[in-house]
Amino acid sequence: MPATTQPHRPRRRRTAALLATTVSLATAAALASALPADAHGNSGGHGHHPKPSRYQDVQLLSFNDLHGNLEPPTGSSGRVTELQPDGTTKTIDAGGVEYLATHLRDARKGNPYSITAAGGDMVGASPLISGLFHDEPTIEALNKLDLDVTSVGNHEFDEGAKELARLQNGGCHPTDGCYTDKKFKGADFPYLAANVLDEKTKKPILKPYWIWKKKDVKVGFIGVTLEGTPGIVSADGVKGLQFKDEVETINKYAKELQKQGVKSIVALIHEGGFPASASYNYDCDASGGGSGISGPIVDIAKNVTPAVDALVTGHTHNAYVCTINDPSGKPRMVTSASSFGRLYTDTTLTYDRRTGDIARTAVKSANHVVTRDVPKAADLTSLIGKWNTLAAPIGNRPIGYISGDVNSTGTESPMGDLIADAQLAYGKKLDPETDLALMNPGGVRAGLTYKATGAEGDGVVTYAEGFTVQPFANTVNLQDFTGAQVVQALKEQVSGANAAAPKLLQVSSGLTYTLDLTKTGADRVVTDSIRLNGSAIDPAATYRVATNSFLAGGGDGFTTLGQGTGDLVGTDDLTALADYLTANSSAAGPLAPPAANRITIVQ
Repeated sequence: MPATTQPHRPRRRRTAALLATTVSLATAAALASALPADAHGNSGGHGHHPKPSRYQDVQLLSFNDLHGNLEPPTGSSGRVTELQPDGTTKTIDAGGVEYLATHLRDARKGNPYSITAAGGDMVGASPLISGLFHDEPTIEALNKLDLDVTSVGNHEFDEGAKELARLQNGGCHPTDGCYTDKKFKGADFPYLAANVLDEKTKKPILKPYWIWKKKDVKVGFIGVTLEGTPGIVSADGVKGLQFKDEVETINKYAKELQKQGVKSIVALIHEGGFPASASYNYDCDASGGGSGISGPIVDIAKNVTPAVDALVTGHTHNAYVCTINDPSGKPRMVTSASSFGRLYTDTTLTYDRRTGDIARTAVKSANHVVTRDVPKAADLTSLIGKWNTLAAPIGNRPIGYISGDVNSTGTESPMGDLIADAQLAYGKKLDPETDLALMNPGGVRAGLTYKATGAEGDGVVTYAEGFTVQPFANTVNLQDFTGAQVVQALKEQVSGANAAAPKLLQVSSGLTYTLDLTKTGADRVVTDSIRLNGSAIDPAATYRVATNSFLAGGGDGFTTLGQGTGDLVGTDDLTALADYLTANSSAAGPLAPPAANRITIVQ
């Protein structure tokens, strides 16, 4: 399906200081020796109409996994770790589209050939200011950020392909209608979904690629999401769709772009890796190209055709700037800018007008912190204010009180335990025979912070804060399982689809077991250690289990949880959490964070 070229838009810019650490494939000296004298913009002529130089630097600004975080994210979600010259680290507050806009506009200054691209999950799992309005506010913000193009991510399918098409093309929501007196216009930028096909037509549901062009410089972009999207999105969200292999898809469309004379190609891939360090400025190539990163993106990068010049990635919410050899053995840049708008990547692609390709040895890239010590972009401040005014009557409502931060980090997190307890309590209201609750870790999007984010006061949990923690509107479902199935579900945390990257379920009070990380596969869950209220699980007995609708559908590789019987569907999971906080806390008696001591870990 051909993709039409979108004209380059003029950009508004604002001055700001940048915090950057540059990772380069070639030193300045090597670059100078590798490229002709005119590579730095010298025309080589003395007439009134100088010829353009052979080489043109193209700036590629990129970010990923914004997830509708328009306002500065709080807690650990709003900080990045920076490696210091002496080997120590420090944390920096980061994120917020008012600041991201300022940083991007400043970065573009002096770079007439500048493109801004994203690696997917711009929307979905969003805070209330965006999620309450089906992410229309985020699309409007991205338009103001002058985003040129993005791939789809798995979360773009949270509400299905029709809703994604509405975000692209505009129009009021089919159920909730228009939120303002103006019709939603949709995205100014193309969403690319090269490997997402309609089951019936076998064609991509959106454009597979897009070509940026300025004067005689052309760069093609191919966008894909991870092939495993159906396993991490609700079944309704991916109904009628096929998700194809990332490498095969990119290679296919790279050939198509080449046939059209486009030889400079960037792949936007919503799949990522795991760097050896949590510091955003860690030298990924310190001990050899790409040696500081692992995970799915490594195999993808090693197999994507050499015709692709750079890979912008995402999904894992990590930060890295690495070089990984392509199939011909040549280094190629692979980047990711963390998540929630805390970082952006600035990559220089040196375009060779003679060949129409990128001079790979000249590519350089760096991740930059979206610090909050710069002026806010006034147009984004206005946008946030407009949507906050609409959300305030709902979002500012107190739903509970906490005595300290309820963090969402760790193998077992206090926030995960709190959600599981809330779902167990709600399950018992529906059916007093409910025995336990299980919560998927990916559904815990944030923790709760004790310090007030607005005028509500310290320790007060607002509906907006609860929405940020659980934004998916999953229902709480009750199902019957045998004891053997409960044990099997726990083992699926570390085996089968989750063997390489375990997904540890958050468990309700009363369920305990030992996780032995010195073992492999399913054996890491010690069967004899599994206890419910102090008693061993009876393989032949029936247990009533509360989960959310995502797990009840077998999501995240928990196939056994998709085999329950006696289904009873309750309210949405956020309501269950709000009801639990309201019933179990007060201003005088705030809820203490759970101790997160239900899973014993042996390392």
